[in-house]
Amino acid sequence: MLSTTTFEFPGKKIKKILGVVKGNTVRSRWIGSNIMAGLRTLVGGEIPEYSELLIHAREEAQKRMEDEAEKIGADAVVNVRFTISEVMQSVIEILAYGTAVKF
Repeated sequence: MLSTTTFEFPGKKIKKILGVVKGNTVRSRWIGSNIMAGLRTLVGGEIPEYSELLIHAREEAQKRMEDEAEKIGADAVVNVRFTISEVMQSVIEILAYGTAVKF
Protein backbone atom coordinates (compact mmCIF):
# COMPACT_ATOMS: atom_id res chain seq x y z
CA MET A 1 0.00 0.00 0.00
CA LEU A 2 1.36 3.42 -0.93
CA SER A 3 1.07 6.14 1.68
CA THR A 4 2.35 9.70 1.86
CA THR A 5 2.03 12.86 3.91
CA THR A 6 1.46 14.85 0.71
CA PHE A 7 -1.85 15.33 -1.11
CA GLU A 8 -0.72 13.54 -4.28
CA PHE A 9 1.76 11.12 -5.82
CA PRO A 10 3.95 12.37 -8.68
CA GLY A 11 2.83 10.80 -11.95
CA LYS A 12 -0.46 9.50 -10.53
CA LYS A 13 -3.90 11.05 -10.89
CA ILE A 14 -6.40 10.61 -8.08
CA LYS A 15 -9.68 9.49 -9.65
CA LYS A 16 -11.72 8.83 -6.54
CA ILE A 17 -11.58 9.67 -2.84
CA LEU A 18 -12.81 6.74 -0.78
CA GLY A 19 -12.76 8.47 2.61
CA VAL A 20 -10.80 8.69 5.83
CA VAL A 21 -8.99 5.58 7.04
CA LYS A 22 -7.35 5.16 10.41
CA GLY A 23 -5.38 2.78 12.54
CA ASN A 24 -4.41 3.00 16.17
CA THR A 25 -2.56 1.18 18.90
CA VAL A 26 -2.39 1.64 22.65
CA ARG A 27 0.93 0.81 24.26
CA SER A 28 2.49 0.63 27.69
CA ARG A 29 5.98 -0.12 28.94
CA TRP A 30 6.71 -2.67 31.61
CA ILE A 31 7.75 -1.38 35.01
CA GLY A 32 11.46 -2.21 34.56
CA SER A 33 11.84 0.00 31.52
CA ASN A 34 9.94 2.80 33.27
CA ILE A 35 12.45 2.66 36.11
CA MET A 36 15.39 2.75 33.67
CA ALA A 37 13.80 5.66 31.77
CA GLY A 38 13.32 7.54 35.03
CA LEU A 39 16.98 7.11 35.89
CA ARG A 40 18.02 8.32 32.43
CA THR A 41 16.09 11.57 32.93
CA LEU A 42 18.55 12.45 35.69
CA VAL A 43 21.44 12.67 33.23
CA GLY A 44 19.55 13.84 30.14
CA GLY A 45 19.70 12.63 26.56
CA GLU A 46 17.67 10.14 24.60
CA ILE A 47 15.55 7.57 26.42
CA PRO A 48 15.88 4.52 24.15
CA GLU A 49 13.17 2.54 25.97
CA TYR A 50 10.58 5.13 24.94
CA SER A 51 12.07 5.73 21.48
CA GLU A 52 11.67 2.02 20.71
CA LEU A 53 8.11 2.03 22.05
CA LEU A 54 7.15 4.93 19.79
CA ILE A 55 8.82 3.47 16.70
CA HIS A 56 6.92 0.19 17.04
CA ALA A 57 3.65 1.92 17.92
CA ARG A 58 3.83 4.22 14.86
CA GLU A 59 4.59 1.26 12.59
CA GLU A 60 1.64 -0.71 13.97
CA ALA A 61 -0.77 2.23 13.68
CA GLN A 62 0.32 2.88 10.09
CA LYS A 63 -0.04 -0.79 9.15
CA ARG A 64 -3.55 -0.88 10.59
CA MET A 65 -4.47 2.28 8.66
CA GLU A 66 -3.10 0.79 5.43
CA ASP A 67 -4.94 -2.49 6.09
CA GLU A 68 -8.20 -0.55 6.46
CA ALA A 69 -7.50 1.24 3.17
CA GLU A 70 -6.83 -2.06 1.44
CA LYS A 71 -10.13 -3.49 2.71
CA ILE A 72 -12.06 -0.72 0.95
CA GLY A 73 -10.11 -1.12 -2.29
CA ALA A 74 -7.80 1.89 -2.07
CA ASP A 75 -4.64 2.19 -4.13
CA ALA A 76 -3.01 4.60 -1.68
CA VAL A 77 -3.46 6.79 1.38
CA VAL A 78 -2.64 10.48 1.04
CA ASN A 79 -2.28 13.25 3.61
CA VAL A 80 -1.20 10.77 6.30
CA ARG A 81 -0.95 12.19 9.82
CA PHE A 82 -0.07 10.80 13.24
CA THR A 83 -1.34 11.85 16.64
CA ILE A 84 -0.28 10.72 20.07
CA SER A 85 -2.12 11.01 23.34
CA GLU A 86 -1.56 9.80 26.86
CA VAL A 87 -4.42 7.51 27.92
CA MET A 88 -3.13 7.16 31.47
CA GLN A 89 0.29 7.35 33.11
CA SER A 90 2.79 5.34 30.99
CA VAL A 91 0.09 4.38 28.46
CA ILE A 92 -0.06 6.06 25.05
CA GLU A 93 -2.28 5.86 22.00
CA ILE A 94 -0.89 6.49 18.54
CA LEU A 95 -3.40 7.17 15.78
CA ALA A 96 -2.49 7.20 12.08
CA TYR A 97 -5.06 8.60 9.66
CA GLY A 98 -5.28 9.73 6.08
CA THR A 99 -7.45 9.81 2.96
CA ALA A 100 -7.87 6.58 1.00
CA VAL A 101 -7.82 7.12 -2.77
CA LYS A 102 -8.09 5.28 -6.10
CA PHE A 103 -5.86 6.19 -9.04
